[in-house]
Order: sequence, then structure tokens, then C-alpha cells
Amino acid sequence: MPSIEERIARLEGRVEELSKRIDDLNHRITSLENRVAALEQRITILEQRVDRYFRWTIGVMLSVMIPMWVSIILAILLT
Repeated sequence: MPSIEERIARLEGRVEELSKRIDDLNHRITSLENRVAALEQRITILEQRVDRYFRWTIGVMLSVMIPMWVSIILAILLT
């Protein structure tokens, strides 16, 4: 049976290993948080771009459809 000193030394070694693993996990979590933050920023930029293009498309559609309907209504009324 190992002595108390050997058992304590073994436990200290295990605690050091666990501490290193926890530090590594903390580093990985921080890295993932940074990557998620970067992805959130990219998604926000894409949302803004989609909104801008949607407004532009609606503007073009209205600028074409309004004169078209006015022309149709006038053609009907004047005939």
C-alpha cells in the first residue's frame, strides 16, 4: 500500500492535470465566444444589406407601377 506522501503527490498531480484541462477549456470557450461575436456582426451587416436592397427593389417597383396604373386609368377614362 502506498504511503500518504505518495498518495498526496499523486492527487496533486491529478489536480494539476485537471487545472490545465480547465484552463484549456476556458481558452476554448473564450475563442468560441469571439467567433460567435464575429458571426453575429457579419449577420447584422448582411441583414442591413438585405434591408437596403429590399427598399431599393420596392422603390423601383413602385416607380414603375404607379405611372403604369395612372396611364391605364387615364387610357380607360379618355376612351
